[in-house]
Formats: sequence, structure tokens, C-alpha cells
Amino acid sequence: IITLSDLECDYINARSCCSKLNKWVVPELIGHAVVTVLMLISLHWFIFLLNLPVATWNIYRYIMVPSGNMGVFDPTEIHNRGQLKSHMKEAMIKLGFHLLCFFMYLYRLVSKISPK
Repeated sequence: IITLSDLECDYINARSCCSKLNKWVVPELIGHAVVTVLMLISLHWFIFLLNLPVATWNIYRYIMVPSGNMGVFDPTEIHNRGQLKSHMKEAMIKLGFHLLCFFMYLYRLVSKISPK
């Protein structure tokens, strides 16, 4: 979010912004897919179903990158067609999702550990 807002305010150029953001696309994809599979294996159905759409979206976004682009974030297209605003919106939604998941996981951890 901070890198995208820096690009929006012209504090950094599009190429350095996109290279910073593209560096984290694959680790995010792998990490989220692993968490989703672990929730399926451990039979936490609600959390699995909550994570499945986000993992699917990450995979879809990575697969649908047009050939010739630098990655999911492309410096030649980030200012075109409102992509910067859509990337900012997606980042805010993911931030909210990850905060929700953090507190759900924390609650589950505390409820498992606390004596009854």
C-alpha cells in the first residue's frame, strides 16, 4: 500500500515501484496456497473456505499476466486504465482480509491453549 501510494504521489518512478511489488507476488502466492492446503488437511473447513477465494484470485492473477509484461505490476500499464486505483483497492481488501485472519488465528490459538 505504501509503495503504491508513493507511486501515486510521484515519490518513486513506476519501474522501481513495480519491481519492488513484483518481487513479493510469488512468495505471497506460495504462502497463501500453503496455508490454504494446510487448512484443508487439518479439516478446518470454515478457514479453508475463507482462504480459498483469495488463493484462487492470487493464482488467477499470476497466470493471466500478458506475455511481454514485467509481471503482475507492469510499469508501462500501471497508470493506464485506472490500474493504479484497482491495485490500491486490491491491496486494501487484502490488508483487511489478513487482519481478519490474524485475529481469527489468534483466537483459535488462545482458545486451544487456555485451560477449561
